[in-house]
Amino acid sequence: MTNEIEQLSCQELVELVTDYLEGALPEADRRRLEEHISGCEGCREYVGQIEAAVALTHDARTPSLTPQAEEALLAAFRNWKAT
Repeated sequence: MTNEIEQLSCQELVELVTDYLEGALPEADRRRLEEHISGCEGCREYVGQIEAAVALTHDARTPSLTPQAEEALLAAFRNWKAT
């Protein structure tokens, strides 16, 4: 029996990166992902790009709507779906 961590593929990393950045990966998967990015420059760059995109979108602010404007938009979408 070996204690080696099963290698994570680049494709698996892509599938796990969101949970990783949100801190939602189980410990074993987090370790596998971090082991992978320590030796894979392309995936390390990918994770960095996703982190940057998340930071940018997190900082984006949606304009505040008045309750009347929000209701008018919701009504328009309800009516659009009904047609």
